[in-house]
Amino acid sequence: MAREATEFDLRLRQALTLLEAKGVRKSTYAPPLFRLLWKLGARVPPPHMAGFAFNSLLMGGFFGVFWSLLMWLMLWNRQGMPLAIVATVALLAGALFGLTMAWYLHYHARKYAIPRWRDFNP
Repeated sequence: MAREATEFDLRLRQALTLLEAKGVRKSTYAPPLFRLLWKLGARVPPPHMAGFAFNSLLMGGFFGVFWSLLMWLMLWNRQGMPLAIVATVALLAGALFGLTMAWYLHYHARKYAIPRWRDFNP
């Protein structure tokens, strides 16, 4: 298992080097969410090399949960917003954000000719 993590780390470093060489900004090819996941040991590819559905679900899910929690703490709780509406708005906001980010990353991957993770052979 330790060997797999080492191989993944090496492949990840090579992928990040490729993305930097292609001219992609670090804040885009290694956003904070992905850097946190990598530090926690999650073996997820850089966002440009991940699939559309993966990016959409990961980023949309993260955004929907934390944005709605922040809105609940700052505003909706005081307004007495029903939980059903909070959940619906969180789901819609997460879906919209996730789809937008996934499209943006897919567009950039094609623009910079970045291979998918499964096709990346350093």
